[in-house]
Amino acid sequence: MSTRNTKLRRVATVMIAGGAAALSVTTLAGCALSEAVTEASNGHVKSVDYATGAAGKADANVKLPDWVPDTAKSVTEVIRTTGSERLLRFTLDDPASLSTCAPGKPDAKPATLTADWWPSGQEGRTDRVCATAWHVLVQGNTVYAYAPETIPQNPKN
Repeated sequence: MSTRNTKLRRVATVMIAGGAAALSVTTLAGCALSEAVTEASNGHVKSVDYATGAAGKADANVKLPDWVPDTAKSVTEVIRTTGSERLLRFTLDDPASLSTCAPGKPDAKPATLTADWWPSGQEGRTDRVCATAWHVLVQGNTVYAYAPETIPQNPKN
């Protein structure tokens, strides 16, 4: 085989490999785009909305806590997927249906998650605890709940 054919073959191989690599990077970048949109300095964040508590409990990928009544409406939750912190809001026709929750103090850890519907500092105003980990505040028919982070986070990831 001539030197020229060998060089052409090498150039073609490099071009094919380079094109494949570029395609892989483009594909990965496309996949990562949806994650990058939801990535915050405190980890990946997922938001979910459900018409009812029962619908949220049926979602095997997220699973609302058992203490949320099936009759809860307009359920919205923000979840750190790299940890345990969660913000939750829903409405109840009868807030007394939160009978499994007990009076309790707010958690000392401030929320690092944010949402347009989560009033700043709301976690510090909670006055009951549900299922040992959820700090809850009822305002009228709206229930706000905060589950603090329990998994150490590396802010550089």
